[in-house]
Amino acid sequence: MKLGIMQPYFYPYIGYWQLMNAVDEYVIADDVNYIKNGYINRNKILINGEGQYFRIPVHKPSQNKLICEHETSFDEAEIEKMMNTLKSAYAKAPNYESVAAHVRQVLEFGLTEEGKNLSAFLENAIKLTAKELGIDTPIIRKSKDVPLDGEYKREHYVVAICKARNATEYYNAIGGTKLYYQNFFRENGLGLKFVQTDDDIVYEQFGNDFVPYLSILDVMMFCSKEQIADMLNRFTLVDGYECPEDVEE
Repeated sequence: MKLGIMQPYFYPYIGYWQLMNAVDEYVIADDVNYIKNGYINRNKILINGEGQYFRIPVHKPSQNKLICEHETSFDEAEIEKMMNTLKSAYAKAPNYESVAAHVRQVLEFGLTEEGKNLSAFLENAIKLTAKELGIDTPIIRKSKDVPLDGEYKREHYVVAICKARNATEYYNAIGGTKLYYQNFFRENGLGLKFVQTDDDIVYEQFGNDFVPYLSILDVMMFCSKEQIADMLNRFTLVDGYECPEDVEE
């Protein structure tokens, strides 16, 4: 069984969804420390030809607390402000109406009692978006669905989750090649692969130069479901490094 484990991000780029689509089960790692100025509460959308941040409000974010210990701070005015930003950016995009309706549904969950918890909000956003993208991989949340018998860090945390879920292979995003190594996973009876998104993924935006690595929202605004289904499979599985000593400086 192939397992993917990643932190919950707000409308992440296509590579995040390629990883999810490539595995048999996906774990949202929400019991790790919150990262300020990362992608947990924000991502980039296309505004005036450039990638600019589109973000959700988080109450008193702290890197000394876990993601699952944080709360959102939505209100009606904040949601309308976000929707107006989205409209200003994408009103002329071919799929604006349907994508905007999806985003409003995601944001309004933040007004519910359950949605006040950041992990619950992001889990709901990820599941609703996966459904829109045609991804049917089961998605679970670490803090509530995968109890462990102790505290683990980094690669030990990943291996513990893999063993708890009876996984035989662990898939990670390409950025993890300097964090996780083949020898350690092999010693723990696990295969290790990294998902490297194809560099040639390009689609029509507003007729200007293509702006890559934006939120999946940008892809959804401009691309058909058939185009997205094709993009989800446009990646290469790579092995990464055998051990830390092999990392190139």
